[in-house]
Amino acid sequence: MKHIFAKKTLAQLNDEMKKDDRMNRVIDKWGLTSLGVGAIIGTGIFVLTGVAAHDKAGPALMLSFVVAGIACIFAALCYAEFAAMAPVAGSAYTYAYATLGEIFAWIIGWDLVLEYAVGASTVAHGWSHYFQDFIGIFGLAIPKVLSNAPFDYNPETGVLGATGTWLDLPALIITGLITIVLVRGIKESTRFNNVMVLVKLAVVAFVIIVGSFYIKWENYSNFAPFGYGGITFFGWGGTPTGMLAGASTIFFAYIGFDSVSTHSEEAKNPQKDVPFGIITSLIVCTLLYIAVAAVLTGMVPYDKINVDAPVSDAFRQVGLPWAQFLISLGALTGITSVLLVMMLSQPRVLLAMARDGLLPPSFFGAVHPRFRTPWKSTILTGICVGIMGALLPLRILAELVNIGTLLAFVIVCAAVLIMRRTNPDAPRPFRAPLVPLTPILGILTCTMLMFSLPAENWARLIIWLGIGFAIYFSYGVRHSHLAHPELAGGNELQ
Repeated sequence: MKHIFAKKTLAQLNDEMKKDDRMNRVIDKWGLTSLGVGAIIGTGIFVLTGVAAHDKAGPALMLSFVVAGIACIFAALCYAEFAAMAPVAGSAYTYAYATLGEIFAWIIGWDLVLEYAVGASTVAHGWSHYFQDFIGIFGLAIPKVLSNAPFDYNPETGVLGATGTWLDLPALIITGLITIVLVRGIKESTRFNNVMVLVKLAVVAFVIIVGSFYIKWENYSNFAPFGYGGITFFGWGGTPTGMLAGASTIFFAYIGFDSVSTHSEEAKNPQKDVPFGIITSLIVCTLLYIAVAAVLTGMVPYDKINVDAPVSDAFRQVGLPWAQFLISLGALTGITSVLLVMMLSQPRVLLAMARDGLLPPSFFGAVHPRFRTPWKSTILTGICVGIMGALLPLRILAELVNIGTLLAFVIVCAAVLIMRRTNPDAPRPFRAPLVPLTPILGILTCTMLMFSLPAENWARLIIWLGIGFAIYFSYGVRHSHLAHPELAGGNELQ
């Protein structure tokens, strides 16, 4: 038990980078920025804007994006500092190991599994809705029993209800195709992502420019129909609504900039390129989000926004059905890139945990000899994401991801504070400004958004962490390479 708070030193992290089981350094700063944009712009802008505007915030969704973006800026600066100091796979998991100890590293690593795997499932679900919207333009349709998750969550009644379907087949198929691309290699994955990013940025620009001509100012008259609040104490007191509740809901839209740090080991110049990719992608996407939210809620009354395909349906409602084709195509492209980056990031976190002995290295630490990708865990990720995306409803998935991501951001901000005190002279190629103010504000804003989530999200998080502790104390604590150096002697990677 005395080893569960053991920490890695920066020297140990740097020594690990010299081993021969590392991945290829092939991504430059623009490739990393593209990965960040690819991960951020997708389901958040094309799907969750509908949920948040319709159920939580109304036109005040614009301010929700501002609040969530500010919280992310603080966290992003902290991520950038750590990514430059420790450019290895693992992201926040690695940072926690170096500052808070093994048990906290496990918590954050398990939390990142929640963020990326469940997040990818949410994205797959959103992709399916837009795919069905797209083929509907041509008079085609997926059989009803294969078109959606078998049940859905009603936020007004707080109960689950059957949808009359068996599974979401399109979500399952797209997950399988993305898994094949990811196993092939990082170069192929980033090229595929770059093309999709260019397409979806063009479509977002179209939405903002053309949609602005169809804004009706009376739609803003009831700017905050649910109020500006939404903060609760651990979700008690009912389902929160309001501008801040909207911010906690669409926080999922910003998940992605942190995934840039999971690719530090594959960056050509990680000390400079990773901070650049994190911050640039976040700033660009925040500005685009605010603009799209303003256009969407101006074109259509908030209570008439389509929850499943809000952007394309808004253009249909204002008499531009031809635009529905273009937007649906762009949404499909954008959401596909988000799915790719999330499923790309998940195995790299598992790889970092396996290298430390906290997960079985023979499986989760296996790097393909030809493609140099963590292929076994990539395939497992694809299977899990496909099953969840096909069977679980969008609302449950999105809110479950948000609370896990917010917890990760809180821990990373706290880790920067600790590292500045315990290792003040350590080389920092990038330094977060205004420390300790920046990480403290990051902790406060992310915690505030966590309080804005419904009570059931806290219950799901506790259950998830309970499962994680069961795995750690039954396997990880007995196989930890930090606690048992003799187990790290041989190269268990295949």
